[in-house]
Amino acid sequence: MAVEVLETQTEEITKLSEKVWNYFTGQEFWSFIITASIKITAILLISYIVTFIGKKIITRILTLKVKTPINQNERRQQTIIKLLHSTLSYLVYFSAMIAILSAVEINIGGLLAGAGIAGLAIGFGAQSLVKDIITGFFIILEDQFGVGDYIRLDQAEGTVTEIGLRTTKLVGGTGEQFIIPNGQILDVVNFSVNNSKAIIDMQVAIDADLEKVENLVKAYLKTLPSKFEELVDVPTFLGVQNVVGTEVTIRIIAETQPLQHWGVARTIRRDVKEILERNGIPMAYPKMMLYDRGSKESGGEEA
Repeated sequence: MAVEVLETQTEEITKLSEKVWNYFTGQEFWSFIITASIKITAILLISYIVTFIGKKIITRILTLKVKTPINQNERRQQTIIKLLHSTLSYLVYFSAMIAILSAVEINIGGLLAGAGIAGLAIGFGAQSLVKDIITGFFIILEDQFGVGDYIRLDQAEGTVTEIGLRTTKLVGGTGEQFIIPNGQILDVVNFSVNNSKAIIDMQVAIDADLEKVENLVKAYLKTLPSKFEELVDVPTFLGVQNVVGTEVTIRIIAETQPLQHWGVARTIRRDVKEILERNGIPMAYPKMMLYDRGSKESGGEEA
C-alpha cells in the first residue's frame, strides 16, 4: 500500500515537472517574454524621450525674454523650472510604471482599487503631508523666496538650493544642510530681494578733530562707487552716532546690491582706519587708570 502511494506521488511530481518544463520551454512563454521585453524597452525609451523633451520645452518657455505684465525674474524662473521638471518626471515615470504592469499582464484595475482604498485610509493620517504640499505651492505662487535666495526660516539660515513639493532645502554658511517641511515654515526673512545696507560704526578718541574726520571720510567715500560695482550710490557719512566715556562713535551707511554689504563694510572699516591713522586722528583704545594708594597715603602724612 505504501509503495502504491509513493508511486502515485512520484507520478504526480513527474507530471508537474514536465508541465512546468513544457511551459518554460514552450513557444507561448518565450513569445510572451519577447513581446513584454520589447514593450518595456519601448515604454522606458519613450518615457525618457518625453521627459527629456518636456524639460527642454519647459526651460525654453520659462526663459523666453518676452514683455509681459508679470514680473518674472531669473530667481523665480529657476525655482519654477526645477519644480516643473520634478513634477513632469513624477508623472511620466508613474505612467510608465502603470504601462509596464499592463505589459506583463498584471491586473491594474485591482491594484488601483486597492491603492484607492489604502490611500483613503492613509489620507486621514497624512494631513501634514497635504499641508506641506499646499504650502509649497503658495510659497512659489506668492514668490516668497526662490532658489539661490539667502533667507532665514525660524532657526535655519542659508541659501535656498531646492524648493520641492514637500520640503525646502537650505545650505548654511558653514556648509550644513537644512531640510524643512514646507508646512512648518511660518516666518520668512528674505535677504535677496531688496538692496542691502552696510552700517559701519567706528570709534575715535574724544579729543579727535571731528571736522577733519568728516572731511577725510567724505572725500574717501566719494571714490568708492568707481571701485566697487556692488555699491548702489555714494556711501553716506552720518556723523557722530554716540559718545561714551573717551570714545566718539561715527557712523557710515552704504547701500549695496543684495548680500554684498558684508564685504563692502569690511573694506570701508579697513580703509577708514588707515586714513585716520595716517592723518594723525587718534582711534579710541581702552585705557586703564592706575592709582598708587601707598603714594597717596604717604602724601597725606607729609601734608
